Amino acid sequence: MEVIIITGMSGAGKSQAIDCLEDKNYYCVDNMPPALMENFITLANGKGSNIDKVAFVLDVRGDVFGGFDEALKDLKDHDTPYKIIFLEASDEVILRRYNETRRVYPVTKETATLDDIKKEREDLAHIRQKADFIIDTSSMKAAQLKQELLDLLADEYTEETFVINVMSFGYKYGMPINADMVFDMRFIPNPFYVPSLKRATGNSKKVRNFVMRHLVTQMFIKDLDSLVNNIIPCYMKEGKYNLNIAFGCTGGQHRSVAMANEFAERFELQGKQVTLEHRDIRRK
Repeated sequence: MEVIIITGMSGAGKSQAIDCLEDKNYYCVDNMPPALMENFITLANGKGSNIDKVAFVLDVRGDVFGGFDEALKDLKDHDTPYKIIFLEASDEVILRRYNETRRVYPVTKETATLDDIKKEREDLAHIRQKADFIIDTSSMKAAQLKQELLDLLADEYTEETFVINVMSFGYKYGMPINADMVFDMRFIPNPFYVPSLKRATGNSKKVRNFVMRHLVTQMFIKDLDSLVNNIIPCYMKEGKYNLNIAFGCTGGQHRSVAMANEFAERFELQGKQVTLEHRDIRRK
């Protein structure tokens, strides 16, 4: 039996994901407590059942924080293969989605706040680390999320279906806890001290040209591009199909943003699946 586990942040698109999987003939179970997954699979494998593909949605409604690790161990002990897809979005996007729909936040049963969202993200961090795929839906429409899922669930996994999640951040606001690889861009001269660039960001062509014109920047890009492409087959051999790369600078406005943009574009040109997030670009 093929088992897919959909989990992640509240408001990140799990309902749309389950709709997509239903269209692909998965037997979908929403709001499933982790402890009940193995019992369901046992019943589904019983005589007379025609279920061969199942998708579980696990979230705070089914107490995903409790019993998750034990449930995964049960699946492994019974030789039940599974894949975990973790959906996320930026704090601001999730807050906007709840404000637009006027739904209460399922974690607190009250109006969503940024503090609530940040707390849920921290609580889910250990589950995110176990995910085979991580999809950032911040800038995705429903059709784009559907296509992303269809690509990930293809019968054969290739380097073209490997997902690279790229993030920029500012060290003054803390390091991202979910990054697999973190690179400090503070070795590059800082555009912040150039008066004409100070109030711009790494999304600006002038800032990006300033960052990229240095020889040390070009050397770093060449070496990291080679490193990432060399280790992707190793990740896939170990059953992992995503890599989370974070670029940091002091405030997360200039150098880290320019570098994250550079690598996101490079990886896309190489035919890879890429998500991009500038965590701190809107901070002042």
